[in-house]
Amino acid sequence: MSMVRSDKLDKVTTSIFTELVLEKRAAMARGVDVIDLSIGSPDLPPPPVVMDVLREGVSDPTMYGYTVTGIPEFHDAVAHFYQHRYNVKLDPKCEVLQLMGSQDGLVHLGMAVLNPGDIVLSPDPGYTVYESSIRLSGAELFPMPLLAENDFLPDLTAIPEEVARRAKMMIINYPGNPVAALAPASFFADVIAFAKRYNILVVHDFAYSELVFDGIRPCSFLSLPGAKEVGVEFNSLSKTFNMAGCRVGYVVGNPDVIHTLSVFKSHVDFGVFLPIQKAAIAALTSDYTSLDTLVTEYTVRRDALCEGLTKAGWTVSKPPATMFVWAKIPEGWTSHKFAFDVLNYAGVAVTPGHAFGRHGEGYVRLALVHPPEILRKAADRIEQFLHTPELARA
Repeated sequence: MSMVRSDKLDKVTTSIFTELVLEKRAAMARGVDVIDLSIGSPDLPPPPVVMDVLREGVSDPTMYGYTVTGIPEFHDAVAHFYQHRYNVKLDPKCEVLQLMGSQDGLVHLGMAVLNPGDIVLSPDPGYTVYESSIRLSGAELFPMPLLAENDFLPDLTAIPEEVARRAKMMIINYPGNPVAALAPASFFADVIAFAKRYNILVVHDFAYSELVFDGIRPCSFLSLPGAKEVGVEFNSLSKTFNMAGCRVGYVVGNPDVIHTLSVFKSHVDFGVFLPIQKAAIAALTSDYTSLDTLVTEYTVRRDALCEGLTKAGWTVSKPPATMFVWAKIPEGWTSHKFAFDVLNYAGVAVTPGHAFGRHGEGYVRLALVHPPEILRKAADRIEQFLHTPELARA
């Protein structure tokens, strides 16, 4: 029989990432030693308490049944974490929902609340799952450009009135990926006012909430007055506690949205493995010293890469947050050609900016997923590449 494929899948673009993976494999097959800065997968271990609790849990034969939902202690732990880290009070019974990672939750939310023809305001460049969640739900995407001259904040006044009136959802992401930017509280206040005016659900992706540098404290969208009336915030233990493979996260905020998503989830999953839930509880209720250590480590990595690239003649600004560097490429290349030339001639894999949206052209994203000495080595390779005049440019 011939395979029947949903029309929705034809609207989801994955070609550039597939192309990059194939190019990396081909380079390695030729014997190229590739330093991979293209994927944001944490290379650091979780705090010892997480591994201890997980180790104990997997040894307990009673832990292997369905959990169906998040256990109450997990929801309590999230509320505890938000109170202590962001001064946000949450009702764990109706304002917290456990997820199998924030990425799953973002896609499921789109399916739960969007209808064909709805408009979603989404950042461009933006994390690729935003577009996927919109396309798979049958809704329409309206891009909000993130430009350097606007500090990589969307200009709400540039959204046409007729689009704003039709919009059902707005996605924002600070600290951001791929653009490693922060948003001031005043921006969140403007978003809340905009959402109230046009009856728009605000979805804030806060997955990099604790990777904020230089003494700056992270700002939760929900810490602003009125935020719970219009929105929810997604967060994860993947980056904060280096538990990416555990697939556990949560969404917090507006209770009506939380309930709607919980109904959807009741049809698609049977909960997170109980030892992982207990390990997550241990992380969320710990003394948080691991978070200070994490910030210190990523600060050192950021400085090593950015200073190395600047020394190489490629001036790259140090990001204020996240595990990424969003770098404007040297003149003479497109994002695609620069990324693939750096891979093939320098052995360093980076992600071309246009993979995240039209306004990502002219940039590449580099992930801080190696120790400082490896990042310095990557910068040295790129320096040699940039000073090889015989390499053709676009």
